[in-house]
Amino acid sequence: MADRNPQRREAELKSRLFPVIMAGGSGTRFWPVSRHLFPKQLLRIGSEDTLIRQTMRRVLGCAPASNVLISTNGPQAELIRIQLADWKDDLKDNYVLEPEGRNTAPAIALAAIEVLARNQHGLMLVVPADHVVTGQREFEMAVALATRLAEQDYLVTFGIKPIRPETGYGYIKPDEKTVLGRLGGLRGYRVRQFVEKPDAAKAARYLKAGSYYWNSGMFVWKAATILDEIRRHQPGLAKVVDQIQQLTATGAPASSVDEAYRGAASISIDTGVMERSSRAAMVPVSFRWSDVGSWGSLDEVAVKNKAGNILTGRVVDLDCNDSIVYADRRVVATIGLKDMVVVDTPDATLVCPKHRAQDVKKVVEILKRQGAPEHLEHVTVQRPWGSYTVLEEGPGFKVKRVTVNPGGRLSLQLHHKRSEHWVVIAGRARVTRGEEVFELGVGQSTAIPVETPHRLENPGQETLHIIEVQNGPYLGEDDIVRFKDDYGRK
Repeated sequence: MADRNPQRREAELKSRLFPVIMAGGSGTRFWPVSRHLFPKQLLRIGSEDTLIRQTMRRVLGCAPASNVLISTNGPQAELIRIQLADWKDDLKDNYVLEPEGRNTAPAIALAAIEVLARNQHGLMLVVPADHVVTGQREFEMAVALATRLAEQDYLVTFGIKPIRPETGYGYIKPDEKTVLGRLGGLRGYRVRQFVEKPDAAKAARYLKAGSYYWNSGMFVWKAATILDEIRRHQPGLAKVVDQIQQLTATGAPASSVDEAYRGAASISIDTGVMERSSRAAMVPVSFRWSDVGSWGSLDEVAVKNKAGNILTGRVVDLDCNDSIVYADRRVVATIGLKDMVVVDTPDATLVCPKHRAQDVKKVVEILKRQGAPEHLEHVTVQRPWGSYTVLEEGPGFKVKRVTVNPGGRLSLQLHHKRSEHWVVIAGRARVTRGEEVFELGVGQSTAIPVETPHRLENPGQETLHIIEVQNGPYLGEDDIVRFKDDYGRK
């Protein structure tokens, strides 16, 4: 019997819907502005808000904030917590952390286990953290229809009508003779065929045919259903899922769960499950969408000047056309460029033709093999309490400028390999060093010996700035033992 109170039914579905924001990006596509520890989702693209904040606001139209789960890893979680501080109380215990990256299928399985622990009838809305979507009402309508289909045990994805012969996306062909559900002008269909990323000729044929859609990488399904399909099509991953569920049910330590997860193979949810499942369904959507996959794709979402240029920062331009120029701090002057990308940051600069922007990830791979720090993080690194900037480093030493926000404080910690010397250059510092607690003003300094518990905090109303000089045989950020921390870090 149909529900005689559809509004109550919609409210009940919303209460069971858990948006899962996939936020474990590698930071390769928008290098040098993005880095491994500062991926694309943390950038402002097409808006004054960062991509992950745009995504958070988008899913809040579909479910309460307390239902939102963030799927990421430990190093990136710290920056994401800063970005999502407006919802810190709702999200405090909602981070699902991968100990190591294992592609989308294991990450989604881990999130599904968490959803089932909270609600045995829970539904999942899986969305990447770094896409641009325009049309909130249309997005919510698509999710509402997909949720109804998911209630019938379908695995639902959203299809995007192609606007060009794109070779960088997978395609979906629906069976338009089989309508699974309707809502307003939207229809849901069974998936007839998934198509891998095509060559240019095939992409042109798909566009002309008009019956193929881009695979958006967004999904809606029951948590129980996706785990059932993983068991059906990926028995190896299913063993890891069952082991984690058993460990979780018995209250095993997090380290045991992490060790079990590391046993999972790297599997994509598309190729590993969706393309094999008889339950796959698709909702063609009307909202505008871009995965913003490279510097060149800014053409789809950013504002251009009359010459077709996208200019950010201190750019002096003479007679350039259809180019993208990004200046972080320094003045960047360009003359007579056409269809070019120029990106300047304090420690790295990129120059390439726009049509080669996809190859930026190859540059990052080279830097990674070289062990170059420029692939990993910026010289200025944001932290929950403020930031630090590496000013100079060499064998046995590193010099930083550290800023601490008013009322902020670092963890109570020690280092095994290095000593530190702090000089206050602005504001006032409160220092814990062993059993001592004292304050320092501008021009005053103190030394922190190796193996000494210490803490730096800002008791004032102005931002605290210090110069920190580190000395020792190893100066990595992982040489830290935290005893007490205000931000939940271990």
